[in-house]
Amino acid sequence: MFKTLVVIAVGFLPSLFSLWVIRKNRLRTHLRLRQAAMNPRTQIGDFSSSSLGDRYYLDGVGYLIGDISCQYNARSGHIRCAVNPTGPCEACRYYKSREKC
Repeated sequence: MFKTLVVIAVGFLPSLFSLWVIRKNRLRTHLRLRQAAMNPRTQIGDFSSSSLGDRYYLDGVGYLIGDISCQYNARSGHIRCAVNPTGPCEACRYYKSREKC
C-alpha cells in the first residue's frame, strides 16, 4: 500500500512542479508588463534633427541625406552612407567622389 502511494506521489510531482513554474512565469510577465506600462521607454538616437542640415531634394527621388557626390552615399532619406551612417560627411576619411557616367 505504501509503495502505491509513493508511486502516485512521484507521478504527480512533475505536473505540480510544471504548474508552479507556469504560475511563477505568468506572475513575472504580468509584473513586467505593468512596469513597462508605468515607465514608457523614451526614444534613443533620434537622428532626424541632426540630419536636417544636410538634406537635399532630388527630383523624382525625394530628400537625400549627406553629400550626394560621394560614392558611398546611400541615396536615402534615412541613412547617410554605408561606411559612416550617422557621422558627418565633412572631413570623412572614406570620401570617394562618384564617377560620372
